[in-house]
Amino acid sequence: MARKDEVGRRGEDCAAEYLARAGYTLLERNWRCSQGEIDLVVAKDGDIVFVEVKTRSGTGYGHPFEAITVAKLARLRRLAGAWCEQSGLRARRIRIDVIAVIAPTGHEPVVEHLEGVF
Repeated sequence: MARKDEVGRRGEDCAAEYLARAGYTLLERNWRCSQGEIDLVVAKDGDIVFVEVKTRSGTGYGHPFEAITVAKLARLRRLAGAWCEQSGLRARRIRIDVIAVIAPTGHEPVVEHLEGVF
């Protein structure tokens, strides 16, 4: 596995653990369709939340949140619609969140969660 993939996997693991501790239930991980992939789909209090996880080993190339563009958010919105259509699940509300994980080698990762970015 390439270093980039290892960092990404570690970030998704950290994000999933963070969300579980916050009371979310994991519904899907790395859900794929022809339009792309959703990192995590979770539920809490009747809401379904689509989570994009961005992980960096440091901030030398910018904060992970800086990688979330308007185009990426639009793609996530389309993917969320596709997931809802395929799953048939109904939610009180749906939203898109972003989790940034900064995970330097040999140090505890730092997790930041932005709710309702779109």
